[in-house]
Amino acid sequence: MIMEVNTSWKDRLFTYANGGLLVLFSLAMVFPIYYTIVLSFTDSTEYYTRDLILWPHQWSLDAYKYLLGNGLFVNSLMVSVFLATVGTALSLIVTGGLAYAISCRRLRFRKTMMFMILLTFLFTPGLVPVYLIVRNLGLIDSVWSLILPSLTSGWYVLLMKGFFDGIPDSLDEAARIDGCTEISVFWRIIIPLSLPAIVAFGLFFAVGYWNTYFNGIMFINQQAKWPLQVLLQNMLVDPTTMGGGEQNVSLQMNRQLPTETLKMAAVVIATIPIMLVYPFLQKHFATGAMVGSVKE
Repeated sequence: MIMEVNTSWKDRLFTYANGGLLVLFSLAMVFPIYYTIVLSFTDSTEYYTRDLILWPHQWSLDAYKYLLGNGLFVNSLMVSVFLATVGTALSLIVTGGLAYAISCRRLRFRKTMMFMILLTFLFTPGLVPVYLIVRNLGLIDSVWSLILPSLTSGWYVLLMKGFFDGIPDSLDEAARIDGCTEISVFWRIIIPLSLPAIVAFGLFFAVGYWNTYFNGIMFINQQAKWPLQVLLQNMLVDPTTMGGGEQNVSLQMNRQLPTETLKMAAVVIATIPIMLVYPFLQKHFATGAMVGSVKE
């Protein structure tokens, strides 16, 4: 028997008001993204004749054509792609290997290694020592200066260790009885069972490398080696960064491309890759996001 619950007008008013506020907050967050995308596809003629463009009457790919044909922008895009792929792979190898090592109870000096990792939570070297180390290693103006200082962190190592601790020791022992080496156990047993954690951390590292900015302005002086976020910041501050004038960029078709549409197109290009990757990793990310938070 189903019983109907009578709600008072105050409860219904609260529900409607709460729903309305959530809709307004959602629109406030979605509208800037929508406006950025719309403005990036707006034709230059329409941009100069309309004050507010919510839906272009004439769509144009001029901004994207200009950016993808600009050598400086393409170089920055390739640098960010290299960081997000190679940097993520190396970070996963270093983080996963270190976390698995300190999760093994038979490892000598395991507690000492744990203490050294925890020590990094309390004491950080600061910017000057990091810069001096990178400079003395000859990595200034090298893409590796954007990867090596950010390979891993103590927090990520401990989180992944917590996930490895949840894997039964019996699987490890059974694999050793079958003749597996340490590397074989890690590759054939640990990694397949840790796929949700690896995907989650891979997404964290990829987003971090893709959004590299501070290390870029600190270690990279040559424009041709700027990561994409550094180039975007310079485009916002100085419209002449991409080789155009102060107010617009001249195209081969003798038309003027507004720098605002150029900036919006650059923002869209910088945002789309991460937005496209996330839906494919969402299944594993939802599981891996709880890494180390629940103990049996």
